[in-house]
Amino acid sequence: MPAGLVQTFRGFAYNNAWANHRLLTACAGLGAGEFAAARTGFFPSLQATLNHIYIIDLFYIDALEGGWLGPQAFANDVPYPALAELKPAQRAMDQRLIDICDALTPERLDDIVRINRDTTVQTERRDRLLMHLFQHQIHHRGQAHAMLAETAVKPPQLDEFFAAGEAPLRAGEFAELGWSEATVWGG
Repeated sequence: MPAGLVQTFRGFAYNNAWANHRLLTACAGLGAGEFAAARTGFFPSLQATLNHIYIIDLFYIDALEGGWLGPQAFANDVPYPALAELKPAQRAMDQRLIDICDALTPERLDDIVRINRDTTVQTERRDRLLMHLFQHQIHHRGQAHAMLAETAVKPPQLDEFFAAGEAPLRAGEFAELGWSEATVWGG
C-alpha cells in the first residue's frame, strides 16, 4: 500500500471531525425541544441521528483500538440526550479516530480487526473497516443536515475537503479544534 493512502485516511479522519464540529455547532442554535423533535429521516430526530453516529463510532473505534465492547455500545439508543453532552463526547470520539489514523502505516492498513458481535467474531481488514466507518458517518450526517434544513438554523456546508486555497476560510474553526494545516497534512 502506498504511503499516500495512509495520508488519505488521516485526511478523512480530520475531515470527519471537522464536519461533526460544524454540524453540532449549527445544532447548538436549536432549543432542546427542536433538537429532539420528530423529523423525517432514517432515525426520527436530529437527537437520535447524531447519537446513532456516536454509538456506531464507539462500536467500531473500540474494535479498531483492540477493545471488546461489542454490542454493549448499543445499550442506550440516546446516550447523550442534550447537545451540550453530545458535542464533547463526539469530539472525544473523533479524536480517538484521528489518533488511530495518525498511527497508521502502510503495513497496518491490511491488519485484521476483530469485532465482537456477541455470538460471533467478525474479522475485517483495517482499511475496509475505516472506509465503512467514514461512509456511515457521511451517510447519517447527510440525513441530519437535511433535518436541520427543516429548522430556522441554516445547515452548515459539510462537503468542503481541505482545498489548499481555502485554508484561510477554515483557520478559525481549526483554531477551535486545536489544529493547523500542518496538523492535518504534516510538515
